[in-house]
This record gives sequence, structure tokens and C-alpha cells, in this order.
Amino acid sequence: MAELEHLSPAKAKEMFLAQREDEVAEKTHQIYHYRLKPFVQWCGQEEITNLNDLTARSLHEYRLWRKKDGNLKTVTLKGQLSTLRVFIKFCESIDGVEKGLHDQILIPSVDDEEAVSSSILEADKAEKVLDFLGKYEYASKRHALITVLWHTGCRMGAAHSLDVSDFDPDEQSLEIRHRPETETNLKNKQSGERICALSEKVCSILQDYIEVTRDEVTDDHGRDPLFTTQYGRMHRSKIRQMVYAATRPCAYDQPCPHDRDPDSCEAGKYTQASKCPSNVSPHDIRRGSITHLLRSDVPKQVVSDRVNSSPETLEKHYSQLTEEEKMEQRREYLDNL
Repeated sequence: MAELEHLSPAKAKEMFLAQREDEVAEKTHQIYHYRLKPFVQWCGQEEITNLNDLTARSLHEYRLWRKKDGNLKTVTLKGQLSTLRVFIKFCESIDGVEKGLHDQILIPSVDDEEAVSSSILEADKAEKVLDFLGKYEYASKRHALITVLWHTGCRMGAAHSLDVSDFDPDEQSLEIRHRPETETNLKNKQSGERICALSEKVCSILQDYIEVTRDEVTDDHGRDPLFTTQYGRMHRSKIRQMVYAATRPCAYDQPCPHDRDPDSCEAGKYTQASKCPSNVSPHDIRRGSITHLLRSDVPKQVVSDRVNSSPETLEKHYSQLTEEEKMEQRREYLDNL
């Protein structure tokens, strides 16, 4: 048996991420970073400076420590522990921990229903958000951004990848393309490429945004991003922050459902908008958009092609139709046979 060599938690994480950098997608690499961050924090709290000292019992204690976080869902814990198991196995390969230790990490089971998020921007709320932005922030960055997210149902990564040239006002369309060579990737790569039809109203908003509000900058590859900051292409984190801020009820002139005073509420600050319990994420907008299309009786295959997601995935992860709504849809189809 090889003799263990001193390995600090922070150094181990750094080596693991460096080793995985060329093997996984950028987003997956970031997920590894965030999932291992609590473990390194816990090691510091427990004064574990050398992973040689890790045992099955200490890993179990870490698992219990994470479970004490009341805001941590089982599905999230499962993801963190699964990544930790891969990390510990890597540490075994460089003689940082005892061989076979990764097998001692117990991974919680998750029911299918628990693994599916139900957070969603409902159509009536989307309408209120867009109406407010259209009245008070017409053609602003976030008006244009949320308009695109809602009306196309695209993923945040797709919105991030858009260039001005992808918008065709004459054809009233928006082309979504996979361009990894210049650092804009689609989740499903080339198979995620598609052209989305736009309404006249959406086209007008985008045209006015491009002509008046958009920062006229290029990205590091000389491309003209559709959504920009003064520094270049709008980063995904900025997109997420803008959505959080715009979808707080108080931000679109709605009463706070939590009886908070917007002037003193910590989520009242733009940079702290993610802390509002009633805001939504870009993915919640996608989920709401898809559900709205399905409730409007748009054929599932048409929705599938528009948002680049299989009918099976739509059913499991995106559609928030009730069983009664599904029954009525089936009834209408059967009645028309």
C-alpha cells in the first residue's frame, strides 16, 4: 500500500478542478467548484488541514452537518455528496486519502417528484412584469432580456449566446446558434440550434433596444452580442441578477406577499434581489413559458422544437399542467377525432 502524502483540502480541490478542466463542460466545472466549497469550509471549521486524516466517520459527520442546513433540499445534498465521492476517489489516486474511502460516502435517494422543481413564473405574473417594464423601462436591457426569455422559452445560455445579427426584423425571427469556438455554447450543442419566430411586438422592442439602449460593444472575439454591458457580452450571472431583480413583486408595483417593507427589506437592494422569496430565476421563466404554451393548446411537438427539449423532458421537468388540465386537453383531442 502506497504511503499517504500530505494534502490540504484547498490544494486537493485546486488539483481536482485543474484535472477536470479539460474533461467537462465549463458549467459542470463551475458546479464542481460550488459543490466542493462547503466541504472545504467544513474542513476548516473542524481544523482538518490534512486529508490523510479523513475517515468514513468524518465523512459521515460532514454529511450530517450538511443535512442540518434547513434550506438544503435532498436533491441538492445528493448532488453535493455525489461530487464529493468523485473528488475523494481522485484524492485516492494521488495518495491523499485511504484507498476505497469514496465507497464509504452514503448518497441519499431522491424520488422523481422531489427531483423536479415546481418553481415557475406563471403567465399572469409574466404579463404584469412585462407590462410594468414596457411602461416604465421600455426597451431597457431587462425589458428586452425578459421579453426574449418569456416569448422564446430559451435557456439562459441561449440568451447569453445571441448576437445582434441573430435577430432578423424582416423575417421576425431570432436564430439560436452553437458557437463554442468563440465561447458561447448551447446545452445540446448543434442539436440545440434553431430559429424562433417572433411577434411584431417583440420585434419592435428588440429593434428599439438595439438602436437606443444596447451598449455598442463587441466581445473578446469581435462579435456583437445582443445583450451587453459596457464591458462586453453580458455574463450569465448578470442575466440571472437582472431576472431576480425584475421579478420581485415590489419591483413591478405589486404588494409584498411577505409583508415586508421594501425600504428596509434586504432583498430591496438590487444586488441582494436573489434573497427575495418570491422572485424567479431565468429557468423559472423558461418553465413558465413552456407551461403557458402547453396550456394554450400548442401541440407538444411544436413546443418541443421551439424550446429544444424532448416531449418526454417537457412532461417531466417543465409542464406544470394539473392532471385535470391534461385530462381536458386529451378530451379535446379525442372529441376532434
